[in-house]
Amino acid sequence: MAAATVGGGGLLLSRPVTFVTGNAKKLEEVRAILGNSIPFQSLKLDLPELQGEPEDISKEKARLAAVQVNGPVLVEDTCLCFNALKGLPGPYIKWFLEKIGHQGLNNLLMAYEDKSAYALCAFSFALGPNTEPITFLGKTPGKIVPPRGPPDFGWDPIFQPNGYEQTYAEMPKEEKNKISHRYKALALVKSHFAEAEYAFQTDASI
Repeated sequence: MAAATVGGGGLLLSRPVTFVTGNAKKLEEVRAILGNSIPFQSLKLDLPELQGEPEDISKEKARLAAVQVNGPVLVEDTCLCFNALKGLPGPYIKWFLEKIGHQGLNNLLMAYEDKSAYALCAFSFALGPNTEPITFLGKTPGKIVPPRGPPDFGWDPIFQPNGYEQTYAEMPKEEKNKISHRYKALALVKSHFAEAEYAFQTDASI
């Protein structure tokens, strides 16, 4: 049994939340931002690459992951949205980056004066199978620039958040984790867990 009701109307979860990712850099950031506020373990799952709006994609991935894990799950989708392209590449940024690279993403905007963009993060949490996932969105506005900084974490080298002279890739991790789209979404996740009064117990007999 994944969860039971406890006094005060909260839920006692029989095990930590499973954060679905196979990306070591993403896991590192999530651990740094969440700290010990939410007990979780990571697991790489093969989930289908879905199409649609970011929130819908995230929710459906949470549903599918909850079935595979048979317990509480947290999934994440990140988007990089160019305003001149009406929000594209959006949730498909991973595939655009793999195919055309950082310079290719810059080239998409060559014909446009508007280089503004925003980074969007969608986390969805599901208590288990047959439960409706809850989604939390974090958004950081910025602009697309020629790549600067270490190229070891996705599209970070080409995204410069508003109010900063550095790209995500150039920023110290601690600084990025205070203003990033991922931080903003996880702040909402933490607030939800605090308000819902979830408690955790490792004893699987509940």
